Amino acid sequence: MSGTVIELKSGDGFRFNALHVPAKGARKGGLVLVQEIFGVNSYMIEACERFAAEGYEVLAPSMFDRQKKGFVTESHSPEAIAEGGGYARANGLENAMADIAACIAELEAPVFITGFCYGGSMAYLAACQLEGLSAASGYYGSLVPGAKDQSPKCPTIVHFGQHDAHIPMDGVRAFEQARRDVPVYVYDAGHGFARRRSDDYDAHADDLAFRRTLDLFNQAAADAGF
Repeated sequence: MSGTVIELKSGDGFRFNALHVPAKGARKGGLVLVQEIFGVNSYMIEACERFAAEGYEVLAPSMFDRQKKGFVTESHSPEAIAEGGGYARANGLENAMADIAACIAELEAPVFITGFCYGGSMAYLAACQLEGLSAASGYYGSLVPGAKDQSPKCPTIVHFGQHDAHIPMDGVRAFEQARRDVPVYVYDAGHGFARRRSDDYDAHADDLAFRRTLDLFNQAAADAGF
């Protein structure tokens, strides 16, 4: 792992950890990368390093430090899902947004955000509710369809799998109709298609979503004069 764990202070004074991975080569911008419900595990570390290799300085906050400091699991068992999901519900949206805002403030502009599953939902909501972001890309966030009445403050795209057993397509299509300002990309894949080395991984969908995300970030940075 090329990153280090740093401590940040949230708006309410709470101190939480975040993985910091410096940009490789010329820095294109800062990136807040929000975890799945399983913590900043090996899959998320790999995602951080992947973006860092493209020139992004990455911060991946440990989102559930208020519930269980440093919670990480490599398992996707029902027990792990129940534990991580319980922490997500207990943490609530206000705490999540405050911690993400602290990450945005820590990074030099331009700052972008992405996230996966739980993190995909948080990335979209952060784009709608927080200042200081130049663009957002959310992967298979289950809360996104229900947030169709919230408008992003920055250029935003979202990604879903056509065969996602956790996110009904009718909700995704309703979101797409309501939010003409947000490109919705649907792939011939299931949930977790960007999680490399997992059973859910789909290389074609992952590569296409990653390229679309980088294109968005690069264009947003150029439009902002960076």
